[in-house]
Amino acid sequence: MREIRAEILAIGDELLYGQIMDTNSLWISQQLTDIAVRVVHRATLSDEEKAILEAFEAAEKRADIVLITGGLGPTKDDLTKPVLAKYFQCKIELVPEALEAVKSYFEKRGRELTELNILQAHLPTKCTYVPNTMGTAPGMWFEENNTLWMSMPGVPHEMKKLMETFVFPQLKKRFSLPVIYHKVVKTVGIGESWLADKVSEWEEALPPHIKLAYLPSIGLVRLRLTAFGEDEKKLAIEVKEQIEKLQPLAGKYIYGFDNTSLEEAVGQLLRSQNKTVALAESCTGGYISHLITSVAGSSAYFSGSIVPYHNQFKEQILGVNSQTLVDHGAVSEETVVEMAMAVRDKFGADYGLASSGVAGPGGGSDEKPVGTVWIACASETGVRTKRLQLTDDRLINIQLSAISVLNLLRLEINQITE
Repeated sequence: MREIRAEILAIGDELLYGQIMDTNSLWISQQLTDIAVRVVHRATLSDEEKAILEAFEAAEKRADIVLITGGLGPTKDDLTKPVLAKYFQCKIELVPEALEAVKSYFEKRGRELTELNILQAHLPTKCTYVPNTMGTAPGMWFEENNTLWMSMPGVPHEMKKLMETFVFPQLKKRFSLPVIYHKVVKTVGIGESWLADKVSEWEEALPPHIKLAYLPSIGLVRLRLTAFGEDEKKLAIEVKEQIEKLQPLAGKYIYGFDNTSLEEAVGQLLRSQNKTVALAESCTGGYISHLITSVAGSSAYFSGSIVPYHNQFKEQILGVNSQTLVDHGAVSEETVVEMAMAVRDKFGADYGLASSGVAGPGGGSDEKPVGTVWIACASETGVRTKRLQLTDDRLINIQLSAISVLNLLRLEINQITE
């Protein structure tokens, strides 16, 4: 089977100046690797015709497919489109279908269509117009000189949509690629190294054609199983069998698979049991509520939330005992217990969640340094609490606290002990 080679070209002075980070090339490289397309070269280019033409000429010699991002705006400094037309020796003309798409885009947003915007619908005559449903700059697909070329906007979500809906299907159609099956196991409540220790024997016993990758992020660790072969159904069965062997070792930390987020997983648990939840958020400032309500259909299980950021509102709205605050402080197990019980009662919910902590960067003490957070989950059977000692970074502390609160609820619903 012949190796398929790709080159990625990111165009834009803002990338070279460090004003914008080139996350596009990294993402594209990862996705191509996943389908066994080898990235042989990546380059960041200035908005300069000579540099772009030289890069095109070099890429054509190295790669089967050249993926280009950026430089597709309607202003004079956006050179990708005219340089592509010059390189492939063709004109730029209005594409009626592209014009209708641009008109529709602006009409839906109640915005005026200008002459500059109309220029977005003018494309090189040798390209295939690829609709961009997320923006105004179309994708452009060329099949020239025994090479496939795709030019895409630099806006990450627009580029990703074009890659997923057009480029990947084209590559799979045109090239004989090995079958690769991925399955992601998502875990929470355990660090990467601790998880690796727990599953080390299982990992060592994996068949040679199934590879494991650890993909940690803030508060979470993903385990990606990648199987290589010729029969996707067979690979899926083999991976499923391996996950079944993993369950006794790490099952208490596993909350979902593939693209399921923690908030989605918790929502599914609440919905399946016809249960509801309410929140009293202090140090997280409503962030947990935001995560929960970002899931479609969350109104079925989310009763509401209160953000009593100051102590007086913990007393006045939630009814936290003033003596509790005097004796133990806002950041204490005693306070979050009362908060969780009170918000559960106030909203008539099955579960009440609470958070209170020192998010930072100031406000800490010897007894309660920055990053100290108490969380609680109240249910009809009692209150489960946990003390967290996090970082010196405010935003990271808010994220980690939110993940820990959602995980505390997951553990309580599933009756899992930590």
